[in-house]
Amino acid sequence: MTRSLTDSLDHLDQLKTQFGSNQSQIVGALLSKVAAHKITDADQLIRFHELLLFLRAHPHNATIIKKTEAILRSFPARVTELLNFNSDLSALEHPELSGVAGMSVTDTFTFPITCWLAKRNPSQLTFYWDWFEDENRLGEIWPRFIPVLEEDSLVEANIPYREWLRKARGKSAEVQWLLNRFDQLDLPEDQKAQLYNAQKLYVSWRYAYRDSRTGLRRPTEKLFFHDGPMIRRRDVKFKDELNMPASRLKKLSRSAGLAAIELALKASTVRYRELYGFTNGDAGSVCHTSLGRGVELDVITLPAEKRLPLRAYHSAMIYKNGVPIGYFEGLSLFERMESGFNLYYTFRDGETAWLYAQVLHVMRGLTGVSSFVLDPYQIGHENKEGIESGAFWFYRKLGFRSTRKAIQQLTEQEEIKIATRNNYRTSATTLKKLATAPMILELDETRSGDWDHFQVRNVGMTVQRLMASKFGGDAQRMRKEALNTVSRLLGLKENVPLDLAVVLLLIPNLNHWDEDDKSLLAQILRAKYEKDEGRYLRLMQRHERLRTEFLRLGETP
Repeated sequence: MTRSLTDSLDHLDQLKTQFGSNQSQIVGALLSKVAAHKITDADQLIRFHELLLFLRAHPHNATIIKKTEAILRSFPARVTELLNFNSDLSALEHPELSGVAGMSVTDTFTFPITCWLAKRNPSQLTFYWDWFEDENRLGEIWPRFIPVLEEDSLVEANIPYREWLRKARGKSAEVQWLLNRFDQLDLPEDQKAQLYNAQKLYVSWRYAYRDSRTGLRRPTEKLFFHDGPMIRRRDVKFKDELNMPASRLKKLSRSAGLAAIELALKASTVRYRELYGFTNGDAGSVCHTSLGRGVELDVITLPAEKRLPLRAYHSAMIYKNGVPIGYFEGLSLFERMESGFNLYYTFRDGETAWLYAQVLHVMRGLTGVSSFVLDPYQIGHENKEGIESGAFWFYRKLGFRSTRKAIQQLTEQEEIKIATRNNYRTSATTLKKLATAPMILELDETRSGDWDHFQVRNVGMTVQRLMASKFGGDAQRMRKEALNTVSRLLGLKENVPLDLAVVLLLIPNLNHWDEDDKSLLAQILRAKYEKDEGRYLRLMQRHERLRTEFLRLGETP
């Protein structure tokens, strides 16, 4: 029986990317065959789950969609069966595979995420005390909410904090009671969050079916059925795709924007991920676009009070036929975007290169950027999965190159070996060397190499040196001088981005800039807090003098 199940799953795996009437009939029959099994092995069950999700996102026809949805609905009962067999469920708890219906996730969720979960359904949340480690933190914080606790916590050992909490909350749910106490503190939201996060409390979320990886869907008006070969990487003219006219984005209503952010948060939280842009997204600025082939994108930006000091921030949730299949994060300065593309493990046999091109095309249209940078982690640096998947070569074959000359030379040597030696494969050791520097794709070849040695962190470190040497380490004093200096030089009376103003203190002879440069710089500072950070970037892209200074400040020594 086990061999038969394995063979059926292998056959299903082979056919999931083959399309046509014959294949769809065989796939349908295989689905019915596997669904008839009582699966008592967690690894087999998770494999079936992932194949079902892939087929739901890349369906042959409406019959396959109906069948996959029906089988996925059975997973809470299947998980219960595994529990009854005392099976090892650790395979279902791995971060790449968590979120199966019938399970739960447990983590030290941040204050905003815990509040969001509690607001939706507090009965789904409990503290998981078995993993709790730092009782001293509770002794510092809980006396604010629990009278007389200090009589115990300040002088006794082995304080029964959970018992104190149980007595204090009465019939209220423990997570909700504690969150309410934090909410009542007369403190700004960020300070409430800092206090709550300092406790490092583990929270278990037993999610509903519709919130699980198994059942989460974005409503979609039209489904796409695959009836021919998938788009392969070699079929994608990557740079040509990025240079196509900008896509048309539709701005969503605030209520629809809130719903889009909710979906992104659900898809991330069940996977033990928290993306800054989803947690702090601006519901009034969410945009939506359809990329074709059943792929839709919700683009989420930040409200003014949550923006980064220097870079513009854009995030996106990616759906295929309503199934969340990945996300994107872009951090941009001038024409340079640090691009983080994460296609979930389950869907990496899909049209990855084409999809990546479409997402970058949308981001290019939004921001005007022309250089895309990859962090070394994405290509395998201290990332085992990235090495095993050959992530470096995926990006290299799309046109990216290393920003470090020695690594680019090693890349070209490897390419010669691949071209001239049969069955040659780059070793894991060499892949690790190739992954130690960022990669970059430049659409404007006249500026090739300009950003090779730039890191925004270097700008920040230079600021710290100035603060230490000139302001005695006093950030408040430094920011005050920056505000006064920039306001006077540029004639600004409105709110000025303080940390951006601090960076301007590093520019020599700023007061000698001509009026056109000063005027454009003033527009850039104003635009940082405007509704659309895309305008902030486009103004930056026009300021050659400011760009030159940032390149100098961010250059790696």
